[in-house]
Amino acid sequence: MSRNTSAVTLNILGKEYKIACEPEEQDGLTESARQLDKKMRQIRDSGKVSGADRIAVMAALNMAHELHLAESRNRELELHLQESLIKMSNKIENVLEIAETR
Repeated sequence: MSRNTSAVTLNILGKEYKIACEPEEQDGLTESARQLDKKMRQIRDSGKVSGADRIAVMAALNMAHELHLAESRNRELELHLQESLIKMSNKIENVLEIAETR
């Protein structure tokens, strides 16, 4: 561990994990572990998947899919924003051109 790194203890599906991370990343890591634990418990409690390794893989797959959907939505929003900014810029230019001709 570097000088600024410290160990954070996380509890996921009843097991403790000590992870080294920078102090400014601890809150994010703790929240990520909480979300993973919640997802794994939901999968385990559904009774459809047994075994910690299979539960972990299913949770990872579900979370990766959710991330993929969020990234796709983000790209769509960025494209929409870019198109809106271009339209707004064109309108401003048109207004300025009309003002200059008066």
